[in-house]
Amino acid sequence: MRSYRKEDFDTANVRQLLEPGPVVLVSSRWQDQTDIMTMGWHMVVEFTPALVACIIAPGNHSHELIRRSRECVINVPTFELIDTVVGIGNTSGSEVDKFAHFGLTAEAAAKVKAPLIGECYANFECRLHDDALADKYGMFVWEVVKAHVAVSPQTPETIHYRGDGQFMVAGRQVSRRGLFRPEMLP
Repeated sequence: MRSYRKEDFDTANVRQLLEPGPVVLVSSRWQDQTDIMTMGWHMVVEFTPALVACIIAPGNHSHELIRRSRECVINVPTFELIDTVVGIGNTSGSEVDKFAHFGLTAEAAAKVKAPLIGECYANFECRLHDDALADKYGMFVWEVVKAHVAVSPQTPETIHYRGDGQFMVAGRQVSRRGLFRPEMLP
């Protein structure tokens, strides 16, 4: 095993090493308005039912649509959409229709009114499960009520934000199934 030489690191930047998962695109609809926001702050908080917590700050146009509709779709883009992901993150939905502007396909969802993004590898239809921390932290806990995942590739090249405009692409897949003990899961 290797030991690493370390130096002090600015605590404001620890997110560069702790971002929890792939960047996602959250689509929403309230009445006749739709929006898409780029988001990197999310985490799985329960397996059954499938619960995902997301940070959606009040300053985002999507926040109000999501707060009112109490639903959204979490869409997982792949590397081929990286410039679109960044563009969506740099654009306000109060000023532009992001589906039209970025040439994305809004597809009807099965269980929520928010649209799926056709160009994304996976789409998770969500209904609000808990918003007790929404006012204080912008945290919403969603129940995934329907999931749609592409049949290929088996291991998509997802995008992971490292802060300061830097991204990583999902690397190689490694299996440890022989060592895995599912009974150790909570």
